[in-house]
Amino acid sequence: MTSVDRSDAAQPHPHADPETSHPHGGPAAGAPQGDWPAGYPGGYPVVESDRFTRFVQRAHARTPRWVVPLAAVGCVAAGIGYTLLSDPTRSAPDALPTCLLKLTTGLDCPGCGGTRALWYVLHADLPAAARHHFLFVFALPFLAYLFVAWAGRQAFGWRLPELRIGPKLIGGFLAAWLAFSVIRNLPWPPFTALYV
Repeated sequence: MTSVDRSDAAQPHPHADPETSHPHGGPAAGAPQGDWPAGYPGGYPVVESDRFTRFVQRAHARTPRWVVPLAAVGCVAAGIGYTLLSDPTRSAPDALPTCLLKLTTGLDCPGCGGTRALWYVLHADLPAAARHHFLFVFALPFLAYLFVAWAGRQAFGWRLPELRIGPKLIGGFLAAWLAFSVIRNLPWPPFTALYV
């Protein structure tokens, strides 16, 4: 049996700072995290932010919290305004902007009929809206509530009750949307009534 000298087992790393390092190579308890691994050679230097990044950070810090919700409301209002002015229910199927999938294959894409459904919703004709895109009409109240809750919290600090939307619910909705997209293109009754 040979005895092993373990006197150097507790010796710190030769390049480590004795006040902030742990014998096993990590920072000592209570040592600031920023001091390690600065004591070791080859540590990564802190990269200075470029001018554009600093500008964006300053702009973000100075921007009032209601600006982003206001911009989002502007985008939604622009989409609604376009729908009302263009009247998609009277435009030709190949009028611009058009669906490339429908133009090239004749099949309805997952979003086909959504603009017309929105036009009918804005005119309080829910049966016609559902006829053009049932899932859009179904999801619209939930999307509107989520938007109002988010914008109200961002702009005014409102705390509206949250909708619990987990991965299973989102997956189920996407699966239903995929099934709807396939069923509406089937060439047999009653599925042909869903083709727009």
